[in-house]
Amino acid sequence: MLTTEPAKAELPKSPNSLRLTLWVLLIVYIFNFLDRQIVNILAEPISRDLGLSDTQIGLMTGIAFAAFYTFLGIPIARYADRPKTNRVGLISVSLIIWSGMTALCGLAQNFFQLLLARIGVGVGEAGCTPAAHSLIADLAPPEKRASAISFYSLGIPIGSLLGMVIGGMIADAYGWRAAFLVAGLPGIALAAIVFFVLRDPRMSAHLKAAEPKPAISTAEAFKEILASRAFIMLAIGGAMAAFLSYGKATWTTIFFQRTHELSPGEVGFWFGIGGGIAGIIGTFAGGWFADKYGKVNRRHVLTAPAIGMLVAIPIAISAYWVENWWYALILIMTPTFLNSMYVGPAYSCAQGLVPLRARAMASAVLLFAQNLIGLGLGPLFFGMLSDGIKPMAGDESVRWVLYGAALLGLIPSFFFWRASLHLNKELDQKG
Repeated sequence: MLTTEPAKAELPKSPNSLRLTLWVLLIVYIFNFLDRQIVNILAEPISRDLGLSDTQIGLMTGIAFAAFYTFLGIPIARYADRPKTNRVGLISVSLIIWSGMTALCGLAQNFFQLLLARIGVGVGEAGCTPAAHSLIADLAPPEKRASAISFYSLGIPIGSLLGMVIGGMIADAYGWRAAFLVAGLPGIALAAIVFFVLRDPRMSAHLKAAEPKPAISTAEAFKEILASRAFIMLAIGGAMAAFLSYGKATWTTIFFQRTHELSPGEVGFWFGIGGGIAGIIGTFAGGWFADKYGKVNRRHVLTAPAIGMLVAIPIAISAYWVENWWYALILIMTPTFLNSMYVGPAYSCAQGLVPLRARAMASAVLLFAQNLIGLGLGPLFFGMLSDGIKPMAGDESVRWVLYGAALLGLIPSFFFWRASLHLNKELDQKG
C-alpha cells in the first residue's frame, strides 16, 4: 500500500482560494464544453453544405474528438500529477490550443479538414479536466468535494446551453462557419486571464517542503486505481452514462430538426435553454445530495444517480413519442435533469478512491472510459444505426434510435448501484 504525503507537504485548503479557483475553472469548463458541443447544433447545416452522411456526422461529432482526447489524457494526467508541475499553466496552454482549433473548424472546406480541426480540439481539451479535478481535490475537504466538483461540472450544461443557443442563432444569421469563429476566439484571451489570476497551491507547498515526494509511476498509479472495485464499477457506469448522454445530445438536436422541422436556431434556443437549465439543476442537485446523504452513509453518494437513471427511461421514451414538439421539449427536460446527477458524485468518488498523487490520473482514466466509449462511440453508433434502419424507418430512423437509447439507461443505473455497495469500505481511505 502506498503511503500518502507527509504532513509538511499538505496543501493549503483556504475557502477563499477554493472559491476563486472554482469560479475561474467553471468559466474555463464552460468554454471547454461550448467548443466541444457546438458542433452538435451545427451538424445538420454542415451536413447539407458538405454533403455528409449520418455516419460521417457521427465521426465528426464523436470519435474524431474523443480518440485523441482520451489517449492523450492519460500521459497529460501523469504530467499533471508530477509534484513540480504547474497545473494552472497546463490548463492555460490547453485552453489556447482547443480555442484556436475550434476557430479553425470554421475555415474547413471539406470533411477531412473539419475532421482534423476537431481532432485538434480534442488534443487541447485533454489537458483541462484531470488537472482541474486535481486542483479542486487539493483545495476542497472530502466532505465538500462532491459539491465542489459538481460546481465545476456546471460547465457541462452551461457550456452546452451556450453552444446550442449561440451556435444556432449565429448559424441562422451568418452561417455555421461564423459560429465556430465566435465560439473559439475568445478562449485565447481567457487563457491569459487564467494564467495570471490562479495559483497552483502545490507550488506554495513545495516552498515549505525541503524534499517533495516524487510522483508515483504510471504502473503504480494504475495498480492503485484498478485495485478499487468501486472505481471499476464507477468507470463502467460513467462510460455507459456518457455513451447515452453524448449520443442522445447529438441525435436529439437532429431529431428536432428532421422530425419536428425546426431550424438550427430554434432548436438551439429552445432545446439549449430547456436542456441547459435542467442540466444545471441536475448537476448541482447531484453534488448536494451526495454531500448531504453521503455523511449518513457513504454509499448514498451514488444513490441519486442510480435512481435517476432508472426513472428517466419512461419519461424519455414519452418525449420521443409525442408529435407536438413543445410537449417533447418539456418532457425531455426531466430525464436531462435526472441523467445529469451523476457527474459530481462520480468524479468526487474517483478522487477519494485513490492516493493524492494519482488524482489527476484517476480523472483521466474515468474520462478515458467516458469519452472514448461515450463521446467517441455514442454519436457514431447511433448514426450508423440510423443509417442502417433508414430503409425501413425513413425519416423516422432517428426517433427509433432514441427509443433504444432511452432503454439502455438501465445499464448505468445498475453499475452506479453496484459501485455504491463498496463506498463505505473504500472511499477516502487513501487520503
